[in-house]
Amino acid sequence: MASRDNLGSGVSGNRENIGTSDWTNEETYWRANYASRPYARADRGYDYYRPGYRYGFESANRYKGRDWNEVEGELRSGWDRFEHRGQSVWENVKDAVRDAWDRVTGKGPDRQAGESTSRPTY
Repeated sequence: MASRDNLGSGVSGNRENIGTSDWTNEETYWRANYASRPYARADRGYDYYRPGYRYGFESANRYKGRDWNEVEGELRSGWDRFEHRGQSVWENVKDAVRDAWDRVTGKGPDRQAGESTSRPTY
């Protein structure tokens, strides 16, 4: 199935290729850590949140340099076109999308001024 959006196709507005190895590293992180996130429900496993994490990861790379509040509306409307979304609806995955966005950008709401934005190595 062809992507109806640049997200998920490996092509983005700001980068020529997001790269599957980058997503592979992120996926490893989220698979190990999703259950500790405040929005994670016991009756939903990793596979439920995975599309949100991927969308947040790819979106943060696509909209590099922009703030979440600037692009949230675009992301919400783009969710239905994201080829990896499965059956998830925006309201159920938006926290996972934002979590992945914050991890990529290092601009999460919990980040303190001057706090390191370095990410752990795998």
